[in-house]
Amino acid sequence: MKYVYECSILLVDDNPQLQDMICNMLHKEGFSQIDTASCCTDALLYFSGQKPDIVILDIGLPDGDGFSLMQKIRSISDIPVLFLSARDEDNDRLLGLGLGADDYITKPFLPKELILRLTAILKRTYFPPGHVDKPQETVLALGSKTVNFSGACILCGDGTELPLTAKELALLKKLGENQGNIVTFDALAQAVWGDYYYGYENTLMVHIRRLREKIEENPSRPKWLLTARGIGYKLSKE
Repeated sequence: MKYVYECSILLVDDNPQLQDMICNMLHKEGFSQIDTASCCTDALLYFSGQKPDIVILDIGLPDGDGFSLMQKIRSISDIPVLFLSARDEDNDRLLGLGLGADDYITKPFLPKELILRLTAILKRTYFPPGHVDKPQETVLALGSKTVNFSGACILCGDGTELPLTAKELALLKKLGENQGNIVTFDALAQAVWGDYYYGYENTLMVHIRRLREKIEENPSRPKWLLTARGIGYKLSKE
């Protein structure tokens, strides 16, 4: 596994409105592999055929409780579990953590807090200190121009070089890693500004415009760096 956003998530909650809200929030953040279950039976049935990378688990479920479900999950898997519950009593929190949950968040919650805690668990579990990602390609061909990541520049067909700023380089790396696929606004902003990226949406647009001036033959009619209206951007393939 290479990227945090490629991790698969199972959300177990019987509130369809909350399910939709969390799924939309995770999709917007850049996560694409999200499945849901509304009861213990469905969750265990899911585990009979698949193994997610993390479970977000409610406690109050129509055919049981999250604590019992967690024990059953632990009997077949050691994947991380994050409790998300309206029950904020200390005893419930201690019981959940004592059963081996990686975290416990009470409802109502801040969406950003859920994202930060979820990402922290995934990084701690699957990307420990010293983890080395698959080597990044050092160059990326875009028609007559080539992105030189190690040299932080664009090599043009006439031999000239256009330097890239650190933020432009980070954007191109993120887009290049997902070439051919849409990368959301939030995922791009996080790649540049880290976890505290809120408020940088307009700045992101400025950097995208400057990148187009460097990699496109006609920046006003881009061929490579395309906009997915309302979602994000995509670096097209040949």
